[in-house]
Amino acid sequence: MSLDFQQQVIAEFRANAGRVGGPFEGARLLLLTTTGARSGAPHTVPLGYLPDGGEQVLVIGSAGGSPRHPAWFHNLVADPHATIEDGVFVSDAMAVVLEGADRDRAFARAVETDPGWSRYEEQSGRELPVVALRSVPGPPRFADGPGGT
Repeated sequence: MSLDFQQQVIAEFRANAGRVGGPFEGARLLLLTTTGARSGAPHTVPLGYLPDGGEQVLVIGSAGGSPRHPAWFHNLVADPHATIEDGVFVSDAMAVVLEGADRDRAFARAVETDPGWSRYEEQSGRELPVVALRSVPGPPRFADGPGGT
């Protein structure tokens, strides 16, 4: 996904309380903001996610089937603190990279929901990382824009 396209999706997401059209219409999306591993600057990306209980969501580092892990994944490995926007609320999260059987079970659930994850993994030639974004205790904040205050 090109940077320009990502910025368009982010702007539409924020302007429409988490709803977007085009290829992501009806998709379960969130905005993830990480701290750049090299730059230290905040970086926001739109990501598909899987709910995984009330206190965490799962994201998969597919990078569209690229042979490399996405930048956001490297950022979370360097600094697991992140923020998540759902269109209405912004909340703090800690990232935990799932490994072994935990990763395999989570990835199998993702593939059950959307077989495309399996195709991305095959295309990439690597095991796609699965990351649990766990809510940090505390109240969420309202997002800016029409969906928030």
